[in-house]
Amino acid sequence: MEQIFQDVESSAAMVIAGTADLVVSYAFSVVGAIILLVAGFIVAGWAKRAVFHAVDKRGDTTLARFMAAGARYGVLILVGVTVLAQFGVQTASIIAALGAAGLAIGLALQGTLQNVAAGVMLLFLRPFKIGDFIDAGSVMGSVEEIGLFATELKTFDGLYVLAPNSSVWGSPVTNYSRVERRRFDLTIGIGYDDDVDLALETLGELVRGDQRVLDDPEPFLFVGALGDSAVEVTARVWIGASDWWTASRELTKKAKQEFDARGISIPFPQRDVHMISAGQN
Repeated sequence: MEQIFQDVESSAAMVIAGTADLVVSYAFSVVGAIILLVAGFIVAGWAKRAVFHAVDKRGDTTLARFMAAGARYGVLILVGVTVLAQFGVQTASIIAALGAAGLAIGLALQGTLQNVAAGVMLLFLRPFKIGDFIDAGSVMGSVEEIGLFATELKTFDGLYVLAPNSSVWGSPVTNYSRVERRRFDLTIGIGYDDDVDLALETLGELVRGDQRVLDDPEPFLFVGALGDSAVEVTARVWIGASDWWTASRELTKKAKQEFDARGISIPFPQRDVHMISAGQN
């Protein structure tokens, strides 16, 4: 019986000694892992800010945000691999596991990866940048952010729109802010009995008197069409992109006021109907 107690006591001592060695051994690993994690998050934040400022100095805020986020995630992945290696996990095994996980995730999230690929294409081909007003298929608004998965827009009426990158990339994109100037055709219909030359002269004075209308190319005045109910007179002008929306609306309003002041009519659609009695040949 005494021998049994001695064996149990010896085994317990061995377990305690092994546990103590294990605790001491892994205590340093745990402390080192914590230090690495803290330092990693600090370095990741520093790398994000450094990359952002370096790219943003070139005036490219859109690409700066994308590259800054990529730099941060890259540092965090490196830190995660280093922490696992701290506990004796083989780096080759980690890379193989990440590869297998990436393949599985890729097969499961094909639509998401399409958004990522589309986001990369949008960032490098640059059909638009942050602040541009665009029309891309079913979405229209000012670009707030171009992310890896989706593009954030703000509509005319202040609504928030999150559009998947694949839908934006897969649609024709009209960028209203990219060019410095835009053409505007101010077309007004006048009556057939009105003075066409007076109408063109009135339009010319109107557009040339507006400082937002560019002198080069100079305004072009012409009769556009002889419609069913009106003669269409047009002033074709070029306006700076930033002034286009306001100027085009105000010029249309002023044209109506000037035509009224000079007695030039703007007829509504009408049709003359001639009645022929059944007894006439």
